[in-house]
Amino acid sequence: MAEAAAIQGTVPSPARRWLRRTASLAVAAPLLAGFLPGLPAPAAAAAESTKRAGTVDVSLDTLTPSAPVESDTLTITGTVTNEGKQAVTDATVDVRVGPQMTSRSEIDEVSGRRAYRDGRDPAPLGGAYTVKIPELGAGLSKEFTLSVPVSKLGLDDAGVYQLGVSLSGETAGQSYKRVLGIERTLLPYQPEATDKKTQLTYLWPLISTAHVSAETGADQQQTPVFENDDLAAELSPGGRLHEMVALGKNLPVTWVIDPDLLASVAAMTEPYMVKSGTTEVAGKNQAVAERWLNDLEKAVQGRKVVALPFADPDLASLAHHGKDVPGSLSHLQQATALASSTVETVLHVKPSTDFSWPVDGAVDPSIMAVATSAGAHNVIARSDSFRDDLSYTPTSARPIGGGTTAVVSDAGLSKAFQGEMIRTENATLAVQQFLAQSLAITLELPEDQRSVVVAPQRMPSTAQAQTMAKALEGLNAKRWTEPLDLTAAATQSDPEASKRVPGGSSYPKRLREQELSAVAFRQMKETRDQLDDFKVILTAADRVVPPFTNAISREMSTSWRGEPASAALYRKEVQDYLLSLTQEVQLIEKSDLTLSGRSATIPVTVQNRLLQGVDHLVLKLKSSNKTRLELDDNGEAARPVKIDGGHSQSVKFDASANANGPVTMTAQLYTEDGTPYGEPMTFTVKISEITPTVMLVIAGGVLMLVLAGVRMYSQRKRAAARNAAAEAAEEEAGPAAAADAEAGSEADAEAEAESEQPSDPTPDTGSESGDPSGPGEKVDR
Repeated sequence: MAEAAAIQGTVPSPARRWLRRTASLAVAAPLLAGFLPGLPAPAAAAAESTKRAGTVDVSLDTLTPSAPVESDTLTITGTVTNEGKQAVTDATVDVRVGPQMTSRSEIDEVSGRRAYRDGRDPAPLGGAYTVKIPELGAGLSKEFTLSVPVSKLGLDDAGVYQLGVSLSGETAGQSYKRVLGIERTLLPYQPEATDKKTQLTYLWPLISTAHVSAETGADQQQTPVFENDDLAAELSPGGRLHEMVALGKNLPVTWVIDPDLLASVAAMTEPYMVKSGTTEVAGKNQAVAERWLNDLEKAVQGRKVVALPFADPDLASLAHHGKDVPGSLSHLQQATALASSTVETVLHVKPSTDFSWPVDGAVDPSIMAVATSAGAHNVIARSDSFRDDLSYTPTSARPIGGGTTAVVSDAGLSKAFQGEMIRTENATLAVQQFLAQSLAITLELPEDQRSVVVAPQRMPSTAQAQTMAKALEGLNAKRWTEPLDLTAAATQSDPEASKRVPGGSSYPKRLREQELSAVAFRQMKETRDQLDDFKVILTAADRVVPPFTNAISREMSTSWRGEPASAALYRKEVQDYLLSLTQEVQLIEKSDLTLSGRSATIPVTVQNRLLQGVDHLVLKLKSSNKTRLELDDNGEAARPVKIDGGHSQSVKFDASANANGPVTMTAQLYTEDGTPYGEPMTFTVKISEITPTVMLVIAGGVLMLVLAGVRMYSQRKRAAARNAAAEAAEEEAGPAAAADAEAGSEADAEAEAESEQPSDPTPDTGSESGDPSGPGEKVDR
């Protein structure tokens, strides 16, 4: 009978043989268990097989083609490793083809199994399609290659099949042949194109972490300062971003780009600086950045490009912690507005800014509200958040009201490449899983065409990107899928799909723990407020505002998830640098002054150490006792301040004293709207010698000087008269008389000298200076 079947070409396929064998075992097992009590029952045998399944590790390194047709030859390469303590003898590596799987859940169940189970795993293909290994020593490995014509696999109909590779052999402890290790994968089989192909939208994200600081050089070009030079490694050949562009240019994908990445790379094409400890060094990767931008610009021409808000802000963190902090949502709007202009300037393509993308597509009502607050009408969610209770995979777009559409990506396909893809085995299994799931989606409702969106991880590694590309290349034949861009995918919907946004309690705890805190958003607000106060006094605000605005956007970035310490450090550095700039405009400290008059001029010096001028500042000086010391006929006076970069200005205030004693003076800078700028500065003015008694003493002194002058004049007249009389007497009386007269004249001269008074000392007012005043400084009159 078997021979006749073979002659007629009706030999049962491996899949059918597996079904028959399973049925036979099911019938014979009770009988065998009854007549042969020494043999283990089926359940016990299965448990024993499961326990022994880890002796040999079977690794599948390649499987080509990944989606074969009947005329192909399937080639499998891999490695078997003996992880036991005994050598394996008389071993064979076999191919096992299971029955067609009918659902995505069945595919997941088979993919999750690791151990071999009698009765549940298919029989080996056998014949010429095995590899014999006489002996495999403990701890040793051996590579293998299996080649099987697809026509020999017995794939009856289009669908997804289980494909297993096992190693069977003996050990010294157990001398009968049994399965010592198995690895399973999936084989999608669709030899002819389906009538209705699934429209597949694959997002290709170009996103990185924050690399640029708020600092810029003092030169005219404002040379940017990078936190590190790590971005250059990502852009270089073999780097993550280099591979994303090199692979993506040949794939039917929708590019999803963070404009901050473009701005950062564009800045690298010109001279730039990199922080190195406490100093900065010149960056040297201009050529790398320029080459990457050129390659990207060519890759996106004529393709769909979606621009996220600048720096890819964390929408969930904004919704849960930041929306109640004033200014946070308005900053999101600025980041969205900046996105389009940045992409157009750098890549010369017009992007769509109508999409927002919360982390992992996890949404709740507050996230949806924030995601659309900046003008986006489409929110990229994921099916493990936006759940459906359907027996098939629905079309992605879900209109949820208010002009908003939730574009729900498929969770299974989106998470297919999140694992470690450096190992070729992991990559091979991921590719087969992806292709199998995509075919299963199409075969769920072969008469209906649906649209499915795939939103992978935001920052795929190099190995993950290469694996994603290989999976998409497996769909090139377009036998069951066809590409569709994201904008088109957002216009299609399924009336049966759920349109209910999940509640806040369903948001994953793991994601909530990674969010930016309310403290972080309050710190961002402080920085924004400081910037607002600072920019109004600058004559060239455009040299300061954009770098800090962009830095604040980077503080909200999704890339900080899981990095709270790094995020806090970046915020502090931005705030500290802004504070250091504001302190470049300050009041020069003054020591105590002495006022020795009824009126005087008090100078206060303002210094501007910025490289640009400042304007729209007001300096106010206030007396703590306006009764004792008045300013502008009151206790307070104000003067406008305008200073060129690198200069100081001495601002003078007229003061009137009414009484002796110390007066505390307070000087404070303000912006024109009355906002205090910087810290106030205080000093003391000591008032003395201004009472009426003092004025009488001064008048008496002047009178005494006048009287002394009159007296000196009279004395000089009398002395002259005596001298004349003495000369006449000398002529008459001779030498003796002359001597007496001379002695008398000297005595009169001495008396006259004793009667003269000294003049007033020079007033000690001191010259005006921008330096701090010294002790005992007198106020300018």
